[in-house]
Amino acid sequence: MGAVLPYRDINVHSSPSHYAFSSPSSPTAPTLVVDRPSGDIRLHDGKLLGSKRVSSVAGILGTIKLRLDKYIIVITKAQPMGRIKGHMIYKVVATEFLPLRERPLHDPDEDNYLSLLKTLIKTSPLFFSYSFDITNSFQRQAHLDPSTPLWKRADDRFFWNRFVSSDLIDFRGGLSTGYGRHSSGQSPDVDPYILPVMYGMMEIKNTSIKGTPLTFILITRRSRLKAGTRYFSRGIDENGNVSNFNETEQAIILNDSASGGPGGFGSNQNGTAGALPGKETQVLAYVQTRGSVPVYWAEINTLKYTPKLQVRGVESAIPAAKKHFAEQIRLYGDNWMVNLVNQKGREQRVKEAYEEMVNFLLTSPNENVEGDRITDEKFHIVEPANAQTIWDRLHYIYFDFHSETKGLRWDRAKLLMDQLEPHVLKHGYFRAVDMPGDGSRVEVRRHQTAVVRTNCMDCLDRTNVVQSMIGRYILSRMLIDLGLMREGESAEEDKAFEFLFRNVWADNADVVSKSYSGTGALKTDFTRLGVRTKGGALQDLNNSITRYCLNNFSDGPRQDAFDLFLGNYLPSDSAIGGQLLFADRRPIFIQSIPYILAASIFFIFVGSFTRRAPDAAVWPLRLLLVLSLATAGACLNFMWTNGTLYVNWPKLNRLPHQIEAYQSSLTKVSHNPVVGSLVGTKHERGKSDARLLGLEEGKKRVE
Repeated sequence: MGAVLPYRDINVHSSPSHYAFSSPSSPTAPTLVVDRPSGDIRLHDGKLLGSKRVSSVAGILGTIKLRLDKYIIVITKAQPMGRIKGHMIYKVVATEFLPLRERPLHDPDEDNYLSLLKTLIKTSPLFFSYSFDITNSFQRQAHLDPSTPLWKRADDRFFWNRFVSSDLIDFRGGLSTGYGRHSSGQSPDVDPYILPVMYGMMEIKNTSIKGTPLTFILITRRSRLKAGTRYFSRGIDENGNVSNFNETEQAIILNDSASGGPGGFGSNQNGTAGALPGKETQVLAYVQTRGSVPVYWAEINTLKYTPKLQVRGVESAIPAAKKHFAEQIRLYGDNWMVNLVNQKGREQRVKEAYEEMVNFLLTSPNENVEGDRITDEKFHIVEPANAQTIWDRLHYIYFDFHSETKGLRWDRAKLLMDQLEPHVLKHGYFRAVDMPGDGSRVEVRRHQTAVVRTNCMDCLDRTNVVQSMIGRYILSRMLIDLGLMREGESAEEDKAFEFLFRNVWADNADVVSKSYSGTGALKTDFTRLGVRTKGGALQDLNNSITRYCLNNFSDGPRQDAFDLFLGNYLPSDSAIGGQLLFADRRPIFIQSIPYILAASIFFIFVGSFTRRAPDAAVWPLRLLLVLSLATAGACLNFMWTNGTLYVNWPKLNRLPHQIEAYQSSLTKVSHNPVVGSLVGTKHERGKSDARLLGLEEGKKRVE
């Protein structure tokens, strides 16, 4: 039986009573019908009369219910990104929201919801394929049944549109479609309408190393679990999901002649067509991961450049950490945890909490510090004394990245590689060849039995440098094992490929960083050029300033968009028009300070550059300047002192430390003898949450 693959072409027909989706390339397949305005899903044999064709779409991203209406999200434009073993990979370029109501209702909250979702999708790097499972690594794919529908094979962590596809998935399984009605049973004909989409980075390069042609691929998959923005998503949750978890897979494919043919959906190519005799298609791949430090910790924005760090007791996070690492071991085998946070200063508490967590998990750990021959506290290793439990597959290595590479000595990062090298060699990489006559199945020659899990504070800049370094090392190892290079040679000796390699990894760093922090990565000049440059330092300064502005003033709405799209917040349809969820409910005095500051700065400019008549008095203008300067100074001081009142916090799922920090600042202001009366002194506990940037009308979704 052939694999059930998503339709490449879908026509959308619309009428006042329904939307109909059908594939012209499969005229005998049932039509998917979504009734309006109820949203009930059904299948219809043949064409529906009375509906007109609206457009042709590349796929259905999903459906989402907001406050007043439900919407079908369709992919209207997709860009080809390249082929993997003949299968075309696409990037989502444009989408459209189809309302179920014929005359859409509007209120401020509904419009805000739509704006958040449209902005998120437009700015997100979303990828999909009709015939290739990009959510799974090559190694996981090798052990899946290729006859299973594509969406069922998808890795749930990286199935980014899993929540918005839940109506179709529920209908397919005979469950409720979300409005209380039930389908009559299993509906496998819905499978081709479900299209799994991945959030992350994908680059496919047809290149050569030392004269050997190959396909170089770098894929980063971002987890949808505990996804969010830099300062509003840190640490671990009670389900064992960590923030900013990404799986990065580097692969090379030899003799990939199928990528030159039509391939993709409907293709019968086996991946070896046109290849030279005896030249089998080979895939070699290596997976790395990154993720936030798995303890309960947070950074609270206060408008200061460095947020306030909060680390909760490690003991409370042990059950969550056990869930996290149990899954990591199940999926990847041994975990080599590389911790790059600073051992001094504010980051020290996070480092110590991580090590305390590892010590809790390991049985009778022996600690060994290798410092004398390199640098004090250079490496800190925690290893079990006797292998007795699953946690003995955890191996912790500390590397003080900033201390070791200070003075632009970035080459010293290779000292970490020296420490990891024997373990990377021992656990290997994935290697497989296509089975003759069946390109969907492979013969596995070797497995990767461990993963290097790297983290710094953000799991961005330092992590990017280390991961690219490991990627370069393992690539050279692959080529040596293939006999394409001699022992002791390195892939970086091929200057043309080295240039490509550096830039692909730097592009990956930028994509991962922009998804989490809002800007490109820092230190990418080293990734691209191999050295630190003054131009790179200036670009880092620009990115750091931009990050500061975005993290304090723009990331709240972006976090809301993640929570809305991923189903972590479910809008309520109660009290229509009665509440303004996104309204600013801070005291008027608090809201007015930035406007008073802006007016004062305006008067300062006017007073400074206005020409005075020869016979005019001097003191009025000087008095205006003095008063404006004093007012501006007072406003700046107030905002700087009470920064949490001016951070653009998320308004849907509010975090405990967010509520606590906001209420603490508001209470402090209310007791101020000068301005306290302007914000009120009575703050009942029940009202404090309401004043925090909006009343909550929805609810969190628990998986």
